[in-house]
Amino acid sequence: MGSERHDASTRGRFLGLKRLPLLLCTALTASCTTVSPADVDLLIAGGTIYPGGADPFIGDLAVRGERIVALGPRLSVNAARTIDARGMIVAPGFIDPHTHMDGWLTSEEPRTRLVEPFLMQGVTTAVIGSDGRGPVEMDNLLAGASGRPPGINFAAFTGFGTIRQQVIGNARRAPLPDELERERTLVRKAMCEGALGLSTGLFYAPQSFSEKPEVVALAHVAGELGGVYDTHLRDESNYTVGLTAAVDETIAIAREAGIPVHISHIKALGVDLHGMAPSIVARIEKARAEGLDVTANQYPWEASGTSMVASLVPLAAQAGGRPAMLARLGDPVVREGMADNLRRRGGPDSLLVVEGPWKGRRLSEIAIATGTDPLAAATAIIREADVSVVSFNMAESDIATFMRQPWTMTGSDASGGHPRMYGSFARKFAVYAKERRVISTREFVDRSTAVTADFLGLKERGRLKPGHFADIAVFDPATFAAGATYEEPQLVASGMRTVVVNGQLAVDAGSLTGAAAGKALRRTPPPGRCPA
Repeated sequence: MGSERHDASTRGRFLGLKRLPLLLCTALTASCTTVSPADVDLLIAGGTIYPGGADPFIGDLAVRGERIVALGPRLSVNAARTIDARGMIVAPGFIDPHTHMDGWLTSEEPRTRLVEPFLMQGVTTAVIGSDGRGPVEMDNLLAGASGRPPGINFAAFTGFGTIRQQVIGNARRAPLPDELERERTLVRKAMCEGALGLSTGLFYAPQSFSEKPEVVALAHVAGELGGVYDTHLRDESNYTVGLTAAVDETIAIAREAGIPVHISHIKALGVDLHGMAPSIVARIEKARAEGLDVTANQYPWEASGTSMVASLVPLAAQAGGRPAMLARLGDPVVREGMADNLRRRGGPDSLLVVEGPWKGRRLSEIAIATGTDPLAAATAIIREADVSVVSFNMAESDIATFMRQPWTMTGSDASGGHPRMYGSFARKFAVYAKERRVISTREFVDRSTAVTADFLGLKERGRLKPGHFADIAVFDPATFAAGATYEEPQLVASGMRTVVVNGQLAVDAGSLTGAAAGKALRRTPPPGRCPA
């Protein structure tokens, strides 16, 4: 990374200096002059700076305390630590809008809370509570970060699935009027305690048992309190209503609830849908032209991550919870539905089991090893546990089409057993920006930082700008790439040289420092909308 000049006593931490009386530099196009007697804690010098939402330039960036205080082509300041970033890309810390890192960020184990898979990709903020699984007790979640500090920042959605199960359970029916009001009250509670908005996973039981009016009613509460609506579509394939109808439903929910909507891990899933991305993009563009705030995120992999049950068992057979589902597995109608779902997914060779006794084996291999047909093998596995699987089901042309859209942000949908946790941001840069040139480097940076921060309402983050929090990623464009593969999904990315979280070095010279500088980020509701 080049030479470094530093006081060894300040490695991994910064001096506590007085706040600068003035910003050192306010323009990116003019040289910056010495401001004396001001000192800064960190100077990142000579890198190619992608500020987020603006053109890149070669220059310097200065940090003092938690904040960026200056950036420009040339800074002349006294720095406790200077990092030579010549040849490196200097970007805002990446923001992941859809993850399943709840357990990591709230772990009792300090090392786990550092979230190494994300830091080594330059991800400094993650959103949790995805797919309708976020908590109602938002204050407990967010306040816990002060006593158990994480390595990165996080914000959270409250979850429709959590709320519906708490009020209705696993019943396949609409809520009664008093139940609907209880659901709305729980959304309001979570929003007033700092939730980003409402997330849903309408594909998953029992959320799949809901109808649009119920979702609209709850999303409307979140929208009134300044939140956004994040959704795993009711159907990303043709399991039930189909992808097109699911997108139309999502747009209708946004319109009727008066809320910005975000489609998570957008895709055209399954052999029957390959090539559909252009028509889905056209529907979203039409809604946006009509004034609706519709966006999406996407992970850069041709395989999704889910469970054996979610992949194969018809939704109707999942009603009533696991015991009821297991009792139905011998039903010929259920078996027929499972057979069609397996075909839809691309056949038994398309499902890779990533946990349990059959970890690392395709369903086709398991069937041969057990002397049974693939459906019998899958049924036997499900009776033991609902194992996680990697499902190869997408076409590269669809991935590229969605990725090119200016409203498609980078996301990981991070979950165990899939390389997307350890490599999504790194792979998107190395494969889709640098190698295949599907997007430019600036598009990669902007849609991993500023665009995401703006949609989520994360103030003073997502850009390298004086006064903003110092969340910074410095990486080598020649070597920044995913190490994780489907066979070895837990290999960290390469090429990330420096990561700063709220002004503290979290990654230094390519290694974790152990600093846990992350914060829980609360959305502040509009004044007067919540109890004092």
